[in-house]
Amino acid sequence: MEQRLPVLVLSEPLQQLENHCRAFILSLVSADVAHDITHIERVVRVAKQLCFAEDASMDVVLPAAWLHDCVAVAKNHLDRAKASTMAADKAISFLASIGYDSQYFDAIHHAIVAHSFSANIAIESVEAQIVQDADRMDALGAIGVSRCMKVGGSIGRNLYHPDDPFCAHRSPDDSLYTLDHFFIKLLHIAQSMNTPSAKAEAVRRTEYMQVFIEQLKSEIG
Repeated sequence: MEQRLPVLVLSEPLQQLENHCRAFILSLVSADVAHDITHIERVVRVAKQLCFAEDASMDVVLPAAWLHDCVAVAKNHLDRAKASTMAADKAISFLASIGYDSQYFDAIHHAIVAHSFSANIAIESVEAQIVQDADRMDALGAIGVSRCMKVGGSIGRNLYHPDDPFCAHRSPDDSLYTLDHFFIKLLHIAQSMNTPSAKAEAVRRTEYMQVFIEQLKSEIG
């Protein structure tokens, strides 16, 4: 997907917005090692491309993508399901403080709230679909494998079950084993993509993850 779509040039107001958002995000504490500025930048890049492909509103997609994780709540925190709502509220407060056009606030708020797996909010706009797809895309492929391992290590999970690493005879439990997260969530993300532009790339990245698992099988024995 990234290779096929053109490099997008933003209008001067949106470039200024992007600069404000980047500075704001850099002033905050990340939720964990997989949700740093590089994650945000990748989500924004994919969101821009999807926005172009789906003919959606960049005035909504761009700020929502930049600010979707502006509240830091760890993956294993009890308030994780509330994180996207808290981020949406904080994002609108920030956008109001820099004088961003308030006509977009409701759509931006919805896109941020609805992007999260944990929130389980019904999506009501193509812009919200794009932000969700862009965020979920970053859980796939080589980046997805890397981020999953980083999060698992940071919260002290074992890499895999010693007797049944690939869940052949047990139900996966990703609270204990990082590899189990592939079987619970990551390998199924492509099926949940909303936009046609995201689906093919999600399938391609998932195929890479399946190759990774086969390689891991050969190494574990």
